Amino acid sequence: MSQPFFEFFCPVKIVAGAAALDHVPYELAALGATKPLIITDKGVRGAGLVDVVLGAILHAGSAPPPVYDDVPPDSGTDVVAAIARHYRAAGCDSLIALGGGSVIDTAKAVNILVSEGGDDLHAYAGTGVVKRRLRPLFVLPTTSGTGSEATSVAVIRDSQSGAKLPFMSPFLMPDAAVLDPRLTLGLPPLFTAATGMDAMTHAVESFLCLAKNPLSDAYATAAIRKISEHLVPLLDDPSNAQRRLELALAATMAGVAFSNSMVGLVHSLGHSTGALCHVPHGVCMSVFLPYVLEYNLDTRREAIGELLLPLAGAETYAATRPDLRATAAIARLRTMRDQLYEQAKLPRTLAETGKVQRAQLPQIAQLAIDDGTLIMNPREVRYEDALAVLERAFG
Repeated sequence: MSQPFFEFFCPVKIVAGAAALDHVPYELAALGATKPLIITDKGVRGAGLVDVVLGAILHAGSAPPPVYDDVPPDSGTDVVAAIARHYRAAGCDSLIALGGGSVIDTAKAVNILVSEGGDDLHAYAGTGVVKRRLRPLFVLPTTSGTGSEATSVAVIRDSQSGAKLPFMSPFLMPDAAVLDPRLTLGLPPLFTAATGMDAMTHAVESFLCLAKNPLSDAYATAAIRKISEHLVPLLDDPSNAQRRLELALAATMAGVAFSNSMVGLVHSLGHSTGALCHVPHGVCMSVFLPYVLEYNLDTRREAIGELLLPLAGAETYAATRPDLRATAAIARLRTMRDQLYEQAKLPRTLAETGKVQRAQLPQIAQLAIDDGTLIMNPREVRYEDALAVLERAFG
């Protein structure tokens, strides 16, 4: 960056551990919240996780809070408005988001409406439009990938046009994030792998993008180390609560990192592929990561080389010639993706997703170069560049 300074901001309280959910009633009480609305989806409720949270609240002697469990995977403005009406009718005073990225973003958007008033979410889209503290918001992630529990961003689909509406404000950050391995123990192998690589991509891109700084680097490298150590072994031992907790911590750390240093070309390609071909976000991140690292290699060779340390450990890093560390780091990520393909069938190429046609690549490339995340990519990206990366990633 050209500025002779950097900013770092993360006011979210983290409560993490095997009994972290039991602390939810105390977090509510600390902010004077007596009647939260739990926002979740059918899958989370069907897995019994709502009952686990309700059990923790009831055990503390509190009344059972109302639950809205109909958040779709690609939540829209109509859903947000409906939940806001439900919140007001029930006389709630706070929010608990129990779910993955769509649920968390939905809860952030609901918080805008119930705090600011009205039903028109469009009025608050953009950067810095929300300018004051909102109602108490607590996030209980059920996946270890998005890092939304530690970011100031939400993205909601416009139910009329289908366009993605971005919301960015420090006041969108939750008051607390509760990381309990019980919430991710039932996550299937493919979702575990995809969300893990989503977090890995957040951390890697934050370490390479133009707004990187020493504090975001610390969070990013810690997240990369945890994912490298725990993701592949977890798939062989999916009930390992400690590894689940380590991945949850890694996802939050990566969220803190990229919320302060931003992301780049992997995300612009992923956003466009997801929008056009409906490939899940974590799958897109895993597919594009090594190809984008190769594209950015000449601009960020030394930084990519430094990634070998958290990816492979001190012995491998020390034994690798400095001029070969960058290519070794990319090779390490490719090896991890091969392992995840063998264990969970996580696609390694666009062709393996079964959802992308080669004829769609030009349209994806055009969408990608208009994506705002490219601003922080360390190397300028033109249409031809984006298309070339897509061709290599197609397989």
